Amino acid sequence: MRIGVMMFPTDKGIQPIELAKEAEARGFDSLWFPEHSHIPVSRISPWGGREGAPPLPEEYWRTHDQFLALTAAAAVTTTIKLGTGITLVAQRDPIWLAKEVATLDTISGGRFLFGIGYGWNHEEMANHGLSEADRKRRRKIVREKVLACKELWTKDEAAFSGEFVNFDASWSWPKPVQQPHPPIVIGASPTPLHFRHIIEYGDVWMPIEGRWPIADKWDELKKASADAGRDPATLQLGVFGAKPDAAHLEGLRDAGATFVAFGLPALDRDAALAALDRFGPLVEQFNR
Repeated sequence: MRIGVMMFPTDKGIQPIELAKEAEARGFDSLWFPEHSHIPVSRISPWGGREGAPPLPEEYWRTHDQFLALTAAAAVTTTIKLGTGITLVAQRDPIWLAKEVATLDTISGGRFLFGIGYGWNHEEMANHGLSEADRKRRRKIVREKVLACKELWTKDEAAFSGEFVNFDASWSWPKPVQQPHPPIVIGASPTPLHFRHIIEYGDVWMPIEGRWPIADKWDELKKASADAGRDPATLQLGVFGAKPDAAHLEGLRDAGATFVAFGLPALDRDAALAALDRFGPLVEQFNR
C-alpha cells in the first residue's frame, strides 16, 4: 500500500509547485487536488450533502483550478502521481474534459489519476446550467460523460450519441500516455447504485475515511463485481483522508487498500510542510 497526500490548493496556503516538490522529495506516492468552481453564498446545500454538517471550510471557495494546479505540479516533478480528488464531472463539458485529462497525462508522462465524483452542492451545479431534473439524475450524466471521454481517449475518430452527450465523428488529440486511459478513481458512498457505476466504468473505489466500514463495503463491492461478471481483481481500493496511524493503515492494507491519501492543511503553508514531515515515518514504512 502506498501513501499520498491531498489538499485544497488555495491562495492562502502552500502553492502547488512548492507542495509538489516537497511531497516528491519526501517520498509520497501521490498528490491529489479537489475542485469547486465557486461556492454560492446562499449555502443551501449542507457540506457534503449531509444534514447537520458543520459550516463549510473557507478553502472550498478559495481553491485553485485543479487541472492548472496539477499541470504546474507535473512540470516540476518526475515520479509522484497526480490526481484529481475529485473532478465534478456533471458540471463539465466532456469534450474539453477529455482533452484536459489527456493533456495532463501526456505532460506528466503518464502519472495522472482521474478521480471523479457526483457532487453535492446543488447551487453550484445550478450555476453551471444543471436543472433540478439534471441534478437528480447527475449520476447518469456523469456516467455518460465518462463513457464519452473514453471514446475520445481511445478512438482516432470518436463519436458519441447519448441522452446527454452527442458529438459527430471527431479528431481529438493528444491521447493519454496510459493505455487505454488513466485510472478512473470514483469517490462515492458505498451504495448499490454507485457500486454498479464503479463496476461498469471505474478502476478504483476511493471512499472517504470514517464514514463507512470500508473493509466490509469493499468485500461487498468485490462480490457485486463478481456477480456482474467482472473480475474483482481488476478493481482497486483507495482511501481519501486516511487516519495517519500505523496500526490503522496496516488494517486498511490488509483489507485490500492499495493506496491512501492523508489530508493537509489548506490555508497555512508552514502547517502543511509540518504535516508532511510528521507523516514521514509512515511514508518510510509503507512506501519502501
